[in-house]
Order: sequence, then structure tokens, then C-alpha cells
Amino acid sequence: MRINKFVALSAVAALGLGVAACGNDDKKGSSESDPLKVAASAVPHAQILKYIKDNLAAKEGLKLDIKEFADYTQQNPALDEGAVDANFFQHKPYLEESNKEKKTSLVPVVPVHLEPLALYSKNVKSLAELKDGATIAFPNDATNGGRALKLLADNGVIKLKDGAGTTATEKDIVDNPKKLKFKAIEAAQLPRALDDVDGAVINGNYALTAKLTPGKDGIAVEKAENNPYANVLVVKKGKENDPRVQKLAKLLNSPEVKKYIADEYKGNVLVAF
Repeated sequence: MRINKFVALSAVAALGLGVAACGNDDKKGSSESDPLKVAASAVPHAQILKYIKDNLAAKEGLKLDIKEFADYTQQNPALDEGAVDANFFQHKPYLEESNKEKKTSLVPVVPVHLEPLALYSKNVKSLAELKDGATIAFPNDATNGGRALKLLADNGVIKLKDGAGTTATEKDIVDNPKKLKFKAIEAAQLPRALDDVDGAVINGNYALTAKLTPGKDGIAVEKAENNPYANVLVVKKGKENDPRVQKLAKLLNSPEVKKYIADEYKGNVLVAF
């Protein structure tokens, strides 16, 4: 999942962010009246930000410039290079792994919501119907891959060795009674993969984009209780107290946003504050 600087900046330019390739915006300083540029995945992150922009931001004196990214793996490089001021797409385990891998210093500001991970299938309607040797697709990044395996383990499909954490891999599987086969795929492509595999563990945002809902369509759904995978607003270390960031953090954790999430996503996205 390592992305070199040239690739990351080229992708940002292609998305029309309108910044210089050197990405030095964060070194110029910023005024409280400047727009806050926030990278986000389309669903539900950009939708939540658009609700804030259209309904709440003006009262706080906040200008939001929302940059949608189809490929979430490019958002942390864009933030690290200064192409955007913040991003909103990831949970803390993913952030921690990304910082470690890329030697960056990005930090969470506030948790906002949880997108339940779920196993979907076009071939079966329950876990019991999974055939021996069935192929299960899951996200190919370390944290979401481990999260997917934990979902299967929590539902008795496989067993992971003691101590397997958020970055568990297939090597940590100690019991696989159905002799399932696993196929690691880029998270954004998992809904399309459903036609070619027996089941796929799909991130909540990509499931919603594909009109799949955990409660209705998932045959195994992640539980919300004590879940470490709440999605967070993220900035570069040292930018946490930027007045614009603090205003956005306040609005993301507001009663209005809590109601919006509940009304708009009807339990398929869960409030985490």
C-alpha cells in the first residue's frame, strides 16, 4: 500500500485540487477566514461534510472546501504533502498503520461515526450455507484485512490464534473448518468482486455506495459495542488547534450531525460520539 510522493501528488493534481505539486501549503500559514480544505471519501464522509457546509458552517464562520477522493489510499499522502488541511475517511488502526508505514505524523482530532463491516454474498443467504472451499474476498490493506478476518472469527467461520490483533493475516488462522479460500482485493473494488466470489467482506462506505446495507444484506455484521474502528477527523501533528479545525470538530460532534447520521443512514452508519 506504499505510495511514493510523485504518484500521490500526481493523483492529487488529477483530482483538480488546484495546488502546486510541491504541496507546501501547510508551510505558508493560514488565516481563520481561509477555507479549510478537507479530503474525504464520497459516502458517507463527504455527505456529512456537505451537510455541515450547507447547514451549520456559516454560523461558526467556517468555510469548507470538500475534496472527494475515489481512492482512499491517496488521502494521507495528500494531507502529509499539504495539499489538503485535513481528511475524513479512516479509523485509528488504519491511521496508526499508515503513519508507521509512511513515517508520517498525522493525528486524530475527534471520532465521528462507525461504518459496520459486513460479509455479503450473492450466492448464499447465511453463513451456514457457505460451501467447503468457498472463496471470500476481503480488503487488501493491513488493518481492514485484519478487521475482516476478526469478523469471520467472531462469527465462528474461522479461528485466529490468541493475540492476533488488528493487523491479523491469513497466517494467523489456526482453524478453517470449511477450508475457505481468501482473496485480498482493494477495498473500493470489493462490491464488484461479489459476482466472482462466494462472499466479500466490504467496508461500510463502499457497501453503501453499492447500495448494500449491513442490516438488510449482510450475512455477518460487525458489532458496534467496544468497536475501535470509529472514523476520525485527521490533521498533521501541530494543526490540531487550528481554529478552523476546532470549528469543524465541534460541528462533526454536534447534535445536528448526530441526528443527520441517524436519519440519513438508518443504522447503517452509527454515531461514535
